[in-house]
Amino acid sequence: MKTYPIPMVPGPVKVAREVLEAYQINYGSADMEPEFLELYNQTEANLKTILSTQNQVVIQSGEGMLALWGALKSCLAPGDRVLSIATGVFGDGIGDMAASFGAEVRKISLPYSETISDMDEIKKLVETFNPKMITVVHCETPSGTLNPIAELGIAKKELGVPLLYVDAVSSIGGAPVLTDEWNIDLCLGGSQKCLSSLPDMAFLSVSQAAWEIIDQVDYAGYSALKPFRTAQVEHYFPCTPNWHGVAGLNAGAEMILKEGLTNSFSRHAEVAQYCRNYINEMGLTLFPASDAVPAPTVTAVNVPSNISWQEFDANLRQYGLVVAGSYGPLTNKVFRLGHMGTQADRELVARAMDVIGKVLP
Repeated sequence: MKTYPIPMVPGPVKVAREVLEAYQINYGSADMEPEFLELYNQTEANLKTILSTQNQVVIQSGEGMLALWGALKSCLAPGDRVLSIATGVFGDGIGDMAASFGAEVRKISLPYSETISDMDEIKKLVETFNPKMITVVHCETPSGTLNPIAELGIAKKELGVPLLYVDAVSSIGGAPVLTDEWNIDLCLGGSQKCLSSLPDMAFLSVSQAAWEIIDQVDYAGYSALKPFRTAQVEHYFPCTPNWHGVAGLNAGAEMILKEGLTNSFSRHAEVAQYCRNYINEMGLTLFPASDAVPAPTVTAVNVPSNISWQEFDANLRQYGLVVAGSYGPLTNKVFRLGHMGTQADRELVARAMDVIGKVLP
């Protein structure tokens, strides 16, 4: 099925009309035309507002994982210490990514049904391990949870950790992300979630402290951040920029700013609560069922016990509803509804709930 009448996958989401229109222009060469640089600068300014930061924002051509890899490789050398806080599949994965090229990684691994709550444990490990970087995921999409970052940022500053790396791909635009207030050095985003764009652009804010470390590490691979530090001033990017992608990303950012950040956050929170209330009324159980903080952009639900995930998914698709399964230990046990970006829509969620009610065994 190429298109879904009721799209509820937590990314890539249904692309907004304004974004698609941005791809219909036959742009010139981004390396040569001043109009591209003007667009890039405007897109950066819009993303700074959404990220609540004064830091430079780097925009790269590639899916969100490009920024995740690029930030790690640009800031870490073999042997550097990384404290990886893992409350889900992506948190675990980031620690594994850092370890794959020689970083010394220490993990705080919590059950995927939990979010960060015990700052004392984290502080003690920081004091004994003395990491160069702390990594964490803001919205753990496979678990439907949202980690509190503010306290972690305070601890990072108090204890003198050089870098705080935050994957906020699934929360940017749908929940407050206060980059500067939370002392985030590397705040990582992607185009295909709350910005309702195609999965072809990655972006991240980079603090001054991070830039200094990036200069020292001097990583030169495709995902390297260092060339972007002067790319705008010199209008010389490390590879051919994706003019269409930047235009689409900017269109998605401007949609959020036109709505207003507070209004966008409220819409996502209200639709999330509406979705969860409906799920409870149908007798399904939410994941997690504990005191973990639920994400405003995605709802995770336990697959009904008397049907397999594969059969349940096939039945939903017969009615035009597409949701997502999950990963790791949650595979075949949890399904997820993505109410983010264009899909943070009460009417769309209501249609999805009607289908789920029809196919429940």
